Amino acid sequence: MLDIQVLRNDLAGVAARLETRGYRLDTARFGQMESARKDIQTRTQELQAKRNTTSRQIGQAKARGEDVAAIMAEVAGLGEELKALEGQLEQIQQELQTFLAVIPNMPHASVPVGRTEAENAEIRRIGNPPVLDFEVRDHVSVGEHLGGLDFETATRISGARFSLLKGPMARLHRALVQFMLDLHTGQHGYTEVYVPYLVNAESMHGTGQLPKFEEDLFVVSAGSGDTERMHSGEGVAPEGMEGRAVHSSGKSQPRFYLIPTAEVPVTNLVRDSIVPLETLPLKYVAHTPCFRSEAGSYGRDTRGMIRQHQFDKVELVQIVHPEQSYSALEQLLTHAETVLQELDLPYRVVKLCTGDMGFSAALTYDIEVWLPAQNTYREISSCSNFETFQSRRMHARFRNAQGKPELPHTLNGSGLAVGRTLVALLENYQQADGSVVIPEVLRPYMGNLERIRKS
Repeated sequence: MLDIQVLRNDLAGVAARLETRGYRLDTARFGQMESARKDIQTRTQELQAKRNTTSRQIGQAKARGEDVAAIMAEVAGLGEELKALEGQLEQIQQELQTFLAVIPNMPHASVPVGRTEAENAEIRRIGNPPVLDFEVRDHVSVGEHLGGLDFETATRISGARFSLLKGPMARLHRALVQFMLDLHTGQHGYTEVYVPYLVNAESMHGTGQLPKFEEDLFVVSAGSGDTERMHSGEGVAPEGMEGRAVHSSGKSQPRFYLIPTAEVPVTNLVRDSIVPLETLPLKYVAHTPCFRSEAGSYGRDTRGMIRQHQFDKVELVQIVHPEQSYSALEQLLTHAETVLQELDLPYRVVKLCTGDMGFSAALTYDIEVWLPAQNTYREISSCSNFETFQSRRMHARFRNAQGKPELPHTLNGSGLAVGRTLVALLENYQQADGSVVIPEVLRPYMGNLERIRKS
């Protein structure tokens, strides 16, 4: 969430920067709400001053033995008007918060201006795509040939955009998770955390998924036996009731959201708290499944494991001092890159343009891994600095050197998306006989198995 003082001090400047993201700020609406707020606050201050003066007059009149009934009636009237103004002020403040909640973050000055991914800036390429002197298969063909990928059964169990892994393929998926966690905790200094996969609306709001992206989420109403996909339009909560659902019995039930990424529960570890300065930076890593409705992606990546309703990620989160956040972002990016370097997978790093960044980000780097079957690079990690956008929404603070509460900067990145890493391994390490070579760094997690062959 943006600092409302920034809008008050430079509304035109904020609007211009947001315009580069393709977001048109309703400056007229903001001006109307601000004008109403100022009028109410001015009237409130005038009435409070008048009430104080009148109250003193009552004391003086009583001391002189005069009748104070009329003056007391006037004070009572002032109190009623003040109470009404307080209600109006609370309402306009709520309207301002609702207005702010859907405004994206302002891009950092270094972010290239652009509308689409075609205008992202390539930073570097690492590794060379493999030269395969046979007909290249995509990960679906490779996995099904080996008997380790079964989309037909997954569709029968759950529906489209789910996958089933078997045997050595399932173990390879697990090996990737263990390898990533060991790398980040053992070499990069992250603390591993195990977090809930169901979170409340406050947590989703804190990291920016709510209210703007509710259609992309899966929601569960506790005790109702119902799981709802928000983009279907069913079970959408009325305004102000995002954290509750009404059961058929008429009783209000808690609503939980399946996490779209571990970013949500891990970043919310510091929600509504003041972190001691000496504990910064906080560095967390978590492996979780992720659940996304993919409401806006129908018709895209329908084959295979690229875009699923359920997938796994190893997520990196840092909570840092504002003065250190951009050096921390470069560090976090390096940590995610190290996974691909250890796996010897070719990749490139791009800086996203203003129009391609996520809602909450001030600056984002994408890591894209080479997929031979598609003859292109595909995203496998996004590493972002959110500055104070999330911490302001979460009411997360730290005590600075002067002992005063201050908003920290939050960062996160995939280290990595496990399913897409598996896809990259199957395609880059495929052999002419249909087998897949296992990278050396993963073999200790695979019982020293060197290759997956068709059984």
